Amino acid sequence: MKTKQFKTNINCSGCVAKVTPFLNPLLGENQWQVDTANKEKILTVPADNLDEKTLLEQVKNAGFKIEPLTQNQ
Repeated sequence: MKTKQFKTNINCSGCVAKVTPFLNPLLGENQWQVDTANKEKILTVPADNLDEKTLLEQVKNAGFKIEPLTQNQ
């Protein structure tokens, strides 16, 4: 599966819980993850049929910063 990664400031389990209601409806439950151990707090999402503009808006609406990082896999 192709993925897309984003640099965020989602830095703890509480932050992940806060953004979950914004991302699950858009991406699906268990279809995204945040690496809070990484200094850049990388959010990885499926690239297939991704509405990147809506994703960026949803993360910002949850109160976090987000910017595209790389395309991989």
